[in-house]
Amino acid sequence: MAAVPLTPTNIPQGGFETRREFRPPPDWMRLGAAGTLLTGAILLLTGKRRAGMVVSAAGAALAMVEENELVKQVWDALPGYLDTTQRMLDQAQEIVNDVASKHDKIMSILGKQNGGN
Repeated sequence: MAAVPLTPTNIPQGGFETRREFRPPPDWMRLGAAGTLLTGAILLLTGKRRAGMVVSAAGAALAMVEENELVKQVWDALPGYLDTTQRMLDQAQEIVNDVASKHDKIMSILGKQNGGN
């Protein structure tokens, strides 16, 4: 039988070799934004609307600070979104007006039938 050494041969005498793994530092801005948005959502879900809105707005502001390019893209696209929203609101108003006029016609027809009996 061959003798097996009890001490490793690749470690120098008197100490152990340590290996440190590289971990990037935490992104505190992103963690803060995520935590604030989560807290705002919890407040909103628990019925604390005013506090939830304030905390959510703060979280959104932190997120926007972190994502400058995305904010610029959204800002540039905002007029298009507003135009689309305005068109949708105009269409909804036309539908409401149409339903109201049809309601008035139906009620006048029913009123004439009930009054004639």
